Amino acid sequence: MRTGIALGSNIGDRLENLRQARKELFSIPAVKAESALCSKVYETEPVNCEPDSAPYLNAVLEIEYDGHPITLLDELQGIEKKMGRPSKRPRNAPRTIDLDILYAGNLTLANEEIVIPHPRLHSRRFVLAPLNDIRPDLILPGYHDPISILLAKLQEKPAAALFSVSF
Repeated sequence: MRTGIALGSNIGDRLENLRQARKELFSIPAVKAESALCSKVYETEPVNCEPDSAPYLNAVLEIEYDGHPITLLDELQGIEKKMGRPSKRPRNAPRTIDLDILYAGNLTLANEEIVIPHPRLHSRRFVLAPLNDIRPDLILPGYHDPISILLAKLQEKPAAALFSVSF
């Protein structure tokens, strides 16, 4: 199933953190890395974070995943832990890596562990801009507009692409 994953980092060597997370993600046996799509990397201002938080680097990967999204969520949380992100932390605290499932095919899922599509995806330029790089025409379950239109509707200032090639 085609699955979108958002990556973000604002602590340490942010680009290396994204690269390491991508490498770890591609090492998951149920992930078919050869069919992955990778966005550009964007530098963005922190949203709803502690004062004086450093800017984030953000990107989106779309992978082919052969498994249940809860299993993938567990794998992603394992990568976050391995890369130094504490499991107990304040909401929107600075982080070495943040990995979120954005969508999983046409699946809709809502329980105490996970909500798919990601419930705030449509309002976050730092997710929509990189997702627009790889899937501008994607229409997610429960939405009427493609990613390109959702991005165009946002009022905040545009995110700037930091790198013109994939990471």
